Amino acid sequence: MEQPRRITDSFPRRRRAGRAPGRDKGKGKGKVKGRGCPRARPRVPPPAEEPPAAPPDPALLEMLRRFDLAWEYGPCTGITRLQRWERAQAQGLSPPAPVREALLEHRDNPDVTYSLWHEYAL
Repeated sequence: MEQPRRITDSFPRRRRAGRAPGRDKGKGKGKVKGRGCPRARPRVPPPAEEPPAAPPDPALLEMLRRFDLAWEYGPCTGITRLQRWERAQAQGLSPPAPVREALLEHRDNPDVTYSLWHEYAL
């Protein structure tokens, strides 16, 4: 019975570049076995980042979720909640003021800034 052919059987075998005949396999140029590259710089820890902000309270997130689901202020896909609030205000729709205050207070937090559908493709 014949052995199954492999895809690598159709390519010619080549010698690896940089190895002269008669050299030992383990004696590479400047390498120390098991230690990686000797010229590599020592690892420097990344700069200390600020701890993540505490998650906003559930009542705030519920108020923002209700704002997202209120269609009288227009669509909210592709824009931030603050942009939607300002657009609704410019059109005379009188969006709730506590929503704007919360958005300005938590401007850095993506859970507050973006609407429910910001992770979904348009």
